Amino acid sequence: MPEQRKVHNILVTGGAGFIGSAFIRYLLSPQVNFTGTCVNVDALTYAGNLENLASIAQDPRYIFEHGDIRQQALIEHLCQEHVIDTLIHFAAESHVDRSIVSPQAFIETNVMGTFHLLEVVRKNPHIHFHHVSTDEVYGSLGEFGYFTEHTPYQPNSPYSASKAASDHLVRAYHHTYGLSTCLSNCSNNYGPYHFPEKLIPVMILNCFERKPLPIYGQGHNVRDWLHVEDHARALYLLLKEGCRGETYNVGGGAEWRNIDLVHEIVRTIAELQAIPIGELQSLITFVKDRPGHDLRYAIDYSKIRRELGWQPARTFSEGLKQTVLWYMQNPEWIKNVQSGAYRQWVEFNYANRS
Repeated sequence: MPEQRKVHNILVTGGAGFIGSAFIRYLLSPQVNFTGTCVNVDALTYAGNLENLASIAQDPRYIFEHGDIRQQALIEHLCQEHVIDTLIHFAAESHVDRSIVSPQAFIETNVMGTFHLLEVVRKNPHIHFHHVSTDEVYGSLGEFGYFTEHTPYQPNSPYSASKAASDHLVRAYHHTYGLSTCLSNCSNNYGPYHFPEKLIPVMILNCFERKPLPIYGQGHNVRDWLHVEDHARALYLLLKEGCRGETYNVGGGAEWRNIDLVHEIVRTIAELQAIPIGELQSLITFVKDRPGHDLRYAIDYSKIRRELGWQPARTFSEGLKQTVLWYMQNPEWIKNVQSGAYRQWVEFNYANRS
């Protein structure tokens, strides 16, 4: 049976990132009627952006702390100072290409960072700990089938291996120390404020700038796409009602081959900008495939739907159109992102594609 857990004061790790900031914006929206305190701890590495939280920055319920999740003493101090009863853990290195070239940061943040957070909760066992993870820990699917909560782990990149390790730590701390934990594995997220290192924002911004649209291999790899706002809604529901020690898969029910997805992005932008579709289709180019590129991910989210009544609230076409419109209407955000960390990412990414 679902639990009825009160969420009074919550500590969010990595809340300046894409998914974490979406969760905070949702938490502090009128939809939720949250009356407690939300403390956001973020190291503000290249993908952390406080502009993602500009709309709620002055909210009296919100506190930002610049810090690293490996600073265990800092996290413990914040938990005690703000009487934290709930900790939701987003902070992670998450870009697969980076993990292939420079895996050490992924071990330090994703594994050791999670370890230090769990140690804080072990000393403060009244805190409920929710760990946000990925479907990539399950490995790769063939043409048929879906990842379930019982799918064996088979990570195929340093990134997914580091997330798998952190998942195992969360489970172990629940079973060994009796901590109140919950774990969710999500499919690929998309939506507004997405840092342009992942497929959808890269393609949108390159279309705007009439730059090449690079697709790995032949573009036959399949991903299941989940709108970040639907994900945020699922996570808040899990904080309140997710059963201790359980895992929940959160998926979008929207499978797309990469090549078909890029064509859909092109079609959407051409329609919104009222330009010939061929002008954007001509930008599509194929590049050398990523090492160990998983063929297909697809999530079975029937458990969270059955037990908690959650399902995606929007279709993929609706979500994609909303996302493209957001990027069209927020040139200042794009300009600021592209002025620093984005340029470093572009240099890194293309240097390692040759």
